[in-house]
Amino acid sequence: MARGELGVAAVARRAGVSTATVSNVINRPEVVSAATRSKVLAAIKELDFVPNRAAATLRQGSNRLVGLVVPEILNPFYAAIASSVADAADRAGYAIALCVSHDDPARELRHFETLAEQRAAGALVVPLSADPSRLSQLRMVGARLVLVDRVSAEHEGCSVAIDDVEGGRIAVEHLLAGAPRSIALVNGPRSIPQCVNRRVGARTAMAAAGLDPDSLVEFEVTDMTVDEGRRVGIEIARAGGPRAVFCINDQLAVGVMRGLGEEGVSTPAEALVVGYGDLDLATEGALPLTTVGQPKRELGELALSRLLAELREGDSHHHTATMLQPYLVVRDSAPAAA
Repeated sequence: MARGELGVAAVARRAGVSTATVSNVINRPEVVSAATRSKVLAAIKELDFVPNRAAATLRQGSNRLVGLVVPEILNPFYAAIASSVADAADRAGYAIALCVSHDDPARELRHFETLAEQRAAGALVVPLSADPSRLSQLRMVGARLVLVDRVSAEHEGCSVAIDDVEGGRIAVEHLLAGAPRSIALVNGPRSIPQCVNRRVGARTAMAAAGLDPDSLVEFEVTDMTVDEGRRVGIEIARAGGPRAVFCINDQLAVGVMRGLGEEGVSTPAEALVVGYGDLDLATEGALPLTTVGQPKRELGELALSRLLAELREGDSHHHTATMLQPYLVVRDSAPAAA
């Protein structure tokens, strides 16, 4: 019997569950109840068990390879982070292994196991979930783990993120300066932490202006794309909806402007639109987009520097959680109030 099988059996005995349940906690935690997950994770910690014989090597990894795990690479935000991490790693004499999880938890875990087998020195990760049980799984494979664009009080390591609550706040505060009658929020799924936090910031700005946060007119889309933004823009125009629109990303904002324009609503004369991200497409159209900028390059560079510091300092390293500040970039789609 392989060592991993013996380890799974020992964990199962300690937790009082079946080996199949231990396997599910490791590979498919969402199918296991929270109480059972807690028992299994406690047993794993007590026995210092790792689910793959090669996994322990990530903890002692001494080569010049660092993993970067992101949900997708076509998203310009993650592409910018990857570029900044790669540049910083090159300057430090490290190579980057880029891993794309495609929003698949099982694939995300396999990437970590592969990094372990390659004796990676550590990993930067934009995790699909900051749930404590999920982070415990990833830490079982590699101890040197820096969270990027996520914050978790339970994470036993460094993290670097952007204050999306503040970003949502300054976006809506800017729109309110134009004294609109009402404001719309075009948001993505609330399962995404950034969507939740930017919405919180938008509602905070409404309350600070003496307005009922519940008066924020919300549109939720599944895909945060230009096409979905265009569809919402058409819907807003045909319904005579708000003429001040905060979009959760730049792709949606560009689409909203297109949809409004197709229905004869001009920006900014008749509608103000603010995006989020300050991506290249924000300035590529006929009307430059007002947006919330993110220090993307600083985010990637700082995350790598935190990991390299831990590699240098070992057990004496002091973990830190850093929150970077977004900023408003005012352009033609929502000019400054006169």
